[in-house]
Amino acid sequence: MPLNRKRIELLAPARNAEFGIEAIIHGADAVYVGGPAFGARTKADNSVADIGRLASFAHRYNARVLVAMNTLLKDEELEQARGLIRQLYDAGADALIVQDMGLLELDLPPIQLHASTQTNIRSLEKARFLEEVGFSQIVLARELALDQIRVIANKTRIVLEFFVHGALCVSYSGLCNISYAQTGRSANRGECSQACRLPYSLASQNGQLVAANRHLLSIKDNNQSDNLRALLDAGISSFKIEGRLKDLAYVKNITAHYRLLLDEIIAERPHYSRSSSGRSTFLFTPQPDKTFNRGSTDYFVKGRQLDIGAFDSPKFIGDEIGTLTFLGPDNFEVSSCAELHNGDGIAWFDAKGELFGTQVNRAEKCADGYRLFPQLSGAKRLPPELRPGTIIYRNRDQEFERVLAKKSAHRRIPLHLRLFESGDGFALMMTDDQGVSVVVTTSHCQQPARNAEQARTSMRDCLGRLGESIYFAERIGIDLAGDWFLPAATLNQLRRDTLATLDAARCAAYQRPLRRPPIEPPVPYPEQSLDYLAGVFNTSARAFYARHGVSVIEPAYECGQVKGEVSLMITKHCLRYSFDLCPKQVKGIRPEPMILINGKEKLTLRFDCKACEMHVIGKPGKQHTLPVRER
Repeated sequence: MPLNRKRIELLAPARNAEFGIEAIIHGADAVYVGGPAFGARTKADNSVADIGRLASFAHRYNARVLVAMNTLLKDEELEQARGLIRQLYDAGADALIVQDMGLLELDLPPIQLHASTQTNIRSLEKARFLEEVGFSQIVLARELALDQIRVIANKTRIVLEFFVHGALCVSYSGLCNISYAQTGRSANRGECSQACRLPYSLASQNGQLVAANRHLLSIKDNNQSDNLRALLDAGISSFKIEGRLKDLAYVKNITAHYRLLLDEIIAERPHYSRSSSGRSTFLFTPQPDKTFNRGSTDYFVKGRQLDIGAFDSPKFIGDEIGTLTFLGPDNFEVSSCAELHNGDGIAWFDAKGELFGTQVNRAEKCADGYRLFPQLSGAKRLPPELRPGTIIYRNRDQEFERVLAKKSAHRRIPLHLRLFESGDGFALMMTDDQGVSVVVTTSHCQQPARNAEQARTSMRDCLGRLGESIYFAERIGIDLAGDWFLPAATLNQLRRDTLATLDAARCAAYQRPLRRPPIEPPVPYPEQSLDYLAGVFNTSARAFYARHGVSVIEPAYECGQVKGEVSLMITKHCLRYSFDLCPKQVKGIRPEPMILINGKEKLTLRFDCKACEMHVIGKPGKQHTLPVRER
């Protein structure tokens, strides 16, 4: 592979080792997974042994395993974290995804460091600082536009990572404290209560209702399928899929979808290449709309857009399949052109806009579409909100799920094989797609073949039988000076020995990326003071920022020292804009505060029109952690 080709990485999520292995089979160049503790998804922890098993599998394809340790840490957790990082490194993990800068003050193994989305990277200054203190890869904020990404890419040499698919947090990542304020569960500690997915009413300061009982902080899911070329041109080289809590069908389907799109780009742009080995072939057609989503948006990549909210429901509504035309005692008919199946999941909205759903026990073809026999409640009657004219959606395609539940992809590494004469016999060379090459010889007399054409065909057939290995023969060269005969048994043994030697050579050739050394003396942080939003939760983090020139360091929100009303959430999503109340668009309107209401809870919305941001304001709730202790 030419050294001057820029490598593109498809980075997929994995709840566990099995999901990670499937992600790699379906085309991922790297996977990210939670470790035994301190990952930002409390239900996606994995043992060190499982991560080691995943790393062993991944490295056979030159794919990487990144371990998320991206929560804020208490002082008493730092030593445990340090020991765990050593275990993960010894198990074969390639990189650590972190949020807490306190980890950089510890004696760590030379594992590569990646900055989590929780570090809230929105500026060139922040990106350059993280590069200079030892990070090798950073995930940029999902709210950035292409021109903002381009500015960062042009002034840094660090690998830029960007989320291209999956759920979107309405708040800037790392700046959301609403969960902790309301429940004592910190999003920065992996325990988000997802208050953003609740229903709210929106009112002006004087109580005038703008919207009632809608999911006003819920955002559609990210889908950058149409923007990959533009993101690549802007400087992104790691394309990240969200979803460490998603099911296996999602991981397979979405990974395969982006693998095909990126391979198409690589094929048309020869100066780019994949960052791992092998080619995936799929036994299904990827369809992103078939697995969980709240609708699609490309968010702010091409600038602010109106239709980014999933206000109707935070659940998976699915595809519209038709309209209810007839109600029977235990079934109903839907005018639908879609092919429906037993076991499909269906959904619909009632007159109040509430989403309902059930499973189809039996689907029968009828004159205008399908007669559906849904799973009924104990009353054995159809749900009362179903009426003729109701639009029916499908949020589970049983047939598609059935395909994904089975073996749905293969991944093989292409080899070039060359058979030629050696001093006292024959030699076989194998070269993989990364340029690793081995030669194995066998002693055998050079006996003329009775039928030269048949002998060469037999040789080619024997050499190409790579069976259930991870390889396939892309090209086989028979470069012999004479028309020799070689017994099949000899060729088979030569092929097996060469494959084993190649496996060992590839294993020896794989090199884990090392941690980038920080610049010395320590570079100054872009700001002289930090407030509660910086997430300084332990004495090591305080020492880190002090060492980099920060003079005023407030403790993290979770330390319980914040008083009065503060920003619990800062978001690029703006409800004034969503409801045509933006002062930049409507003359005479002032950006006065508004009120979000959920039951007895009221949250004030304040609007920073200069920064084009909305702040969700509230009072600190119950505090459950100790304040940061001074050294």
